[in-house]
Amino acid sequence: MRKIIVLVSLALSFSAAHALTPQQERMGACNKAATGKAGQERKDFMKSCLSDGRVAQQQKMKTCNVEAAGKKGDDRKAFMSECLKK
Repeated sequence: MRKIIVLVSLALSFSAAHALTPQQERMGACNKAATGKAGQERKDFMKSCLSDGRVAQQQKMKTCNVEAAGKKGDDRKAFMSECLKK
């Protein structure tokens, strides 16, 4: 019985350890898209590809902040949550 418990917990720890973060997923996607590129061209492409998500999120935050200008407290919090999910 102890062996089964140990094996199950070991298996669960391995699956949790191998879950990719969003940054790792983006890196993988950018690497696949960059096949065939080399040198400075690849560097420029990777820089652009990896920064796209951050720029979009920052822009979304700015837009939502402008739209939420008159709201306060829980109303603002709920609005921002919904706005950023779009």
